[in-house]
Amino acid sequence: MSFQLLGTCSQTRARLGVLTTAHSQIETPVFMPVGTQATVKTVSPEELQTLGFQIILANTYHLYLRPGDELIARLGGLHRFMSWPRSILTDSGGFQVFSLSKLRKIEDEGVTFRSHLDGSKHFIGSEQSIAIQQNLGADICMAFDECAPYPIDEDYAKEALERTTRWAKRCKNAKTREDQLLFGIVQGSTYAQLRQESAKQIVDLDFPGYAIGGLSVGEPKGVMHEMLDVTVPMLPEERPRYLMGVGSPDDLVEGVARGIDMFDCVLPTRLGRHGTIFMPEGKLVIRNAEYQADPAPMDPECGCWACRNFSRAYVRHLLKTNEVLGIRLTTYHNLYFLGQLMARIRESLMQGEFPRFYREFKERWSLA
Repeated sequence: MSFQLLGTCSQTRARLGVLTTAHSQIETPVFMPVGTQATVKTVSPEELQTLGFQIILANTYHLYLRPGDELIARLGGLHRFMSWPRSILTDSGGFQVFSLSKLRKIEDEGVTFRSHLDGSKHFIGSEQSIAIQQNLGADICMAFDECAPYPIDEDYAKEALERTTRWAKRCKNAKTREDQLLFGIVQGSTYAQLRQESAKQIVDLDFPGYAIGGLSVGEPKGVMHEMLDVTVPMLPEERPRYLMGVGSPDDLVEGVARGIDMFDCVLPTRLGRHGTIFMPEGKLVIRNAEYQADPAPMDPECGCWACRNFSRAYVRHLLKTNEVLGIRLTTYHNLYFLGQLMARIRESLMQGEFPRFYREFKERWSLA
């Protein structure tokens, strides 16, 4: 298990690398599709492999509640359970626990919460989160952290980041599996000094990788970029950097330019299920009436299977009649779009052309 930095852009912080886990080699920068319930919605593992993805994300909170991490462990672990032979990253469960603000109680030991499924009472702390992730058998697990909401006052943001540091220490002590990587998470909300303070504390714990959490939670994009600008330089160059919960094409490009290696988000699959697809200039709502008789592919420039074979009129018809194939096609396209975007970014870095790619992408995306 290793991370190899292959090159950096001379004009930005963009990086090219390879992350090796027990199950695959992952070229970075990379976007990771989210398989919340041990499946990327409407897309099969075989299709994900065809699309070229080497790593996906699964959700600790949801799999703990249903079907249960111990059951998954008895059945051979998450890779076998979902028939996915490549790498898996599991989040800590913290974001989901804290997003249930009316159903949880935070203490230094951890979080007591009630299940959103049946109201049953549960507790997750650092040790429990690591035990669940070890049962799941992910290649990369995340330290349990407190993801403070936005907006939040500075005093509470500081309290949350200090709690995150204490929990990170406990997570590191609790981890016993040598075939798993454990990443620490930087918090600090939208306060530059707190972001830097958190980064220093987490880096001092010497994790094999570092994530930036608590962004893309409602703050303006410019503020997110500012937080990356003050945080990323604090992280070791020789370790992978992961921006959690970010998946819009413009945010991926901006994140790469600021030195981020890994991204994940439900956005491409969620937008697809609601009839919205990514285009080179932005987003297109294919459910709109103007596409009722449109014979063009969803994206005329796209080479994916969905765009090569079906028209906007047909896909809109499927969506309007609630046919499952409709959301499968839009989701497939969106994942293909992001996979190809990251491949083009990597190619531009390899050729020393990322600054031009960055400029041209921004000019075209702004036409939306």
